[in-house]
Amino acid sequence: MSGINKNVYEHELLGGRLCLDFANTVSWHDSSEKSQELLTSYDRLVNWSLHANILNERQALSLLKKAENQPSKAKEVLQQAIELRESIYHIFSLVSNNEMPDAHDLSILNEALGHAYGRMQIVPSGTTFSLEFLNGEDTLDRMLPPIVKSAIDVLTSEKERSRVKKCEGDPCGWLFLDTSRNRSRRWCSMADCGNRAKAKRFYHNRK
Repeated sequence: MSGINKNVYEHELLGGRLCLDFANTVSWHDSSEKSQELLTSYDRLVNWSLHANILNERQALSLLKKAENQPSKAKEVLQQAIELRESIYHIFSLVSNNEMPDAHDLSILNEALGHAYGRMQIVPSGTTFSLEFLNGEDTLDRMLPPIVKSAIDVLTSEKERSRVKKCEGDPCGWLFLDTSRNRSRRWCSMADCGNRAKAKRFYHNRK
């Protein structure tokens, strides 16, 4: 049986929201030549979901075992996940530039929304209420509804939507929620794209 892949843990979660971290599961997303897909298998989708705290280890191992018995279904879920990921990426890339998302990408998210919200329920807790997912331990796509909910939460919040940005490191393309007080964040990571940009400016100034 496939197990936990610690290599996925090297993939940093810098988006600030689950949906943006999911959109960032491609390195150099804006480059057709340099882009590198993280979700190359259902196993890696499950392991990333564990890394992102959508699943716990018991749930992840259960899904990996189930996927071995349903390889065609697991492959289908992986394709659905990547299609959803790309629609989320395109939507928020345009939102970050104050542009209207494409109707096709919105239709993919809406379809996923209908499926996801059919697996949720309102749960009372004292005098408050929360939206929780129905028990679906054995559902191979159980990691997708929380991602969809995250995308809807950000998209429908004017405050959060206005803080979505795309890394200025060309051609990084990673998305993040700028929570800085003066909205001055420019890079997915100062240690990575930020330092690369500084080095590039230094080089050009020296020339």
